[in-house]
Amino acid sequence: MALNARLDHRNPLVFDTHELGRRPGALRRLTRTVDAPKDLGIQGVIGVPEGTPVELELRLESVMEGVLVTGTGRAVAKGECVRCLEPLELELEADFQEMFSYPDADDRGRHHADAGDDAEDDEDRLFLEDSMFDLEPVLRDAVVLALPMQPVCQDDCPGLCSQCGARLADDPDHHHDAVDIRWAALQGLAGTMRDGEKDDKSGAEPGVDEKQEK
Repeated sequence: MALNARLDHRNPLVFDTHELGRRPGALRRLTRTVDAPKDLGIQGVIGVPEGTPVELELRLESVMEGVLVTGTGRAVAKGECVRCLEPLELELEADFQEMFSYPDADDRGRHHADAGDDAEDDEDRLFLEDSMFDLEPVLRDAVVLALPMQPVCQDDCPGLCSQCGARLADDPDHHHDAVDIRWAALQGLAGTMRDGEKDDKSGAEPGVDEKQEK
């Protein structure tokens, strides 16, 4: 079992459960506004800027094994539209639920199908420390799940012109004249022939035309 590192009660994302008194059924509700920690979101895509407010609504319930934490985090996420690359903002609401176990919780009553699976479950479990828990890892997971992997400024964003990079939403009539590739080679050949005729005329010897006229 991997216990949490020593928690700092001054951290706004660390919560104290002393009031529950390890009494199964005891309940506590609370709200708190905290500053967003660094890298809260999908790195390089969209996330909640560091230091911006995150509103938390929590329900702490004491159970036999520990404290069941259910809650919602609300904030404004910022990123870039994947189609037109314009900055965007969206209202984020991330729901979560997590069990924080007592370090001395008795697991003998649980059914263990496989020793390997049991070890993996223990590694994933989060624990209370001195009746406190750190909500940050839970909040991070919830925010990532709530954010779009490919954010867009609007559902029907047309994106950018593939030829010149212009933002199509700013100019719905934007277009480029298409050239039929079947005629492109002939146009090039015609241009070459015209250039050749000009060269022939410019290279004629002086007086040749006059002799022919006589």
